[in-house]
Amino acid sequence: MPAMADTATSHWPFMKMHGAGNDFVVIDGREAPVTLTEPLVRALADRHRGVGFDQLALITEGSDLTITFYNADGSRSAACGNATRCIAARELAHSGKDRIRIDIIGRGTLEAMQTANGTTAVNMGHPQLDWQDIPLAQDTDTLALPIDGSPVATGMGNPHCTFFVDDVMDVDLATIGPQIEHHPLFPERTNVQFAQVIGPDHIRMRVWERGTGITLASGSSSCATAVAAARRGLTGRTVQIDLDGGTLHIDWRDDGVWMSGPTAHVFDGTLTPEFLNSL
Repeated sequence: MPAMADTATSHWPFMKMHGAGNDFVVIDGREAPVTLTEPLVRALADRHRGVGFDQLALITEGSDLTITFYNADGSRSAACGNATRCIAARELAHSGKDRIRIDIIGRGTLEAMQTANGTTAVNMGHPQLDWQDIPLAQDTDTLALPIDGSPVATGMGNPHCTFFVDDVMDVDLATIGPQIEHHPLFPERTNVQFAQVIGPDHIRMRVWERGTGITLASGSSSCATAVAAARRGLTGRTVQIDLDGGTLHIDWRDDGVWMSGPTAHVFDGTLTPEFLNSL
């Protein structure tokens, strides 16, 4: 049986949020302690028998707050940019602050702020460009991996593999995505992106996320793709990225990779004792 907030008879509140269609269950554990298990996370991720999400975020105390991320398969993730922005948007609105600092378990402290046009931006930190930091299994040129298509490897707290293609809609993402996710060059598995350069500041992208599958958007993947495109000389360091679920804006600055875009707090709900005790 999963550990729950204080008593087995209490209802367990959660929030459902999304950024450009990249959706999340968010549990605020600052008022009542919460311990998550892999079976519980997987049950919550089930879109038919649970709630459904691409990632789950657990909030605890921190600089302004701390977030721990989980993938839909129950594994941990060290980065989830869109969830970070969604949570930051709520915290900024409730606190009245202009900026907040968020401790991400496995990644470090990130800064988030509200932009002039009403979207929420987060500094996702500096990209990891050395093979051992991403990590890769061996010393390899991260700008041209020895994989068909010569993809680029980038770390954004989690590993990414970016292919540049002529038309992203011609890619069989459901077949190729899991093959690359589990490629032996990536000992911790990898997120996979297929990117089509539209112009010097414009990219169309589709995503396969490690531990989740095809998603409508991914913030860390968008950051990694923007970095990969700039390193290849295909774009500048500021780009618009159009994903299946919406548009994100990436700006690779001296202080890190900033990402901004829409957020939505869709609804609040409670997990029942019946559901929790059935696991």
